[in-house]
Amino acid sequence: MATTADFKNGLCLKHNGKLFQIVEFQHVKPGKGPAFVRTKIRNLENGRLVDNTFTAGVKIDFVRIERRPYQFLYKDESGYNIMHQQTFEQVSIPEGLIDHPQFLREGMEIEATVHAETEEFLSAEVPSFIDAEITYTEPGMKGNTATNTLKLATIDTGAEIRVPLFINMGDKIRVDTRTGEYSERIKDKA
Repeated sequence: MATTADFKNGLCLKHNGKLFQIVEFQHVKPGKGPAFVRTKIRNLENGRLVDNTFTAGVKIDFVRIERRPYQFLYKDESGYNIMHQQTFEQVSIPEGLIDHPQFLREGMEIEATVHAETEEFLSAEVPSFIDAEITYTEPGMKGNTATNTLKLATIDTGAEIRVPLFINMGDKIRVDTRTGEYSERIKDKA
């Protein structure tokens, strides 16, 4: 058992029977009354941020969480099938644990957060940026780079995003998976 003096950003703890990760914390020593620790903690089951106050020195049950590299294989009726990069162990996880499943492509590397003692999957993250090819969009017009007008486009993962007017079918682009927005066009290295 540890205490609030051991708090660090990113540490995981069990609080009220649920798993939380410390996002930020602040030790407060008021002029009158006992010291306390004001925290922002993220619920690892649903991703919600919660403000919580702990009395200084109270015992906290820390939990060991590991981030492991996995490769996305395929999706079927049992869920998303992924394989551990070093052990080649294959597991199936539900869609709700993946942060942006619409950007997954077969063979893509993802990072999973796993409870070390119970081997329970808590979440899986797609890379922050992916390179994708436009499979469908309305034809673009040359010279349409001056305005910030956007149009709908479908990328090779099946996701729909908004892109500038000058983007055409077959163009390769970089997509920010955290926001689902177009980032830049990738030039061919010819």
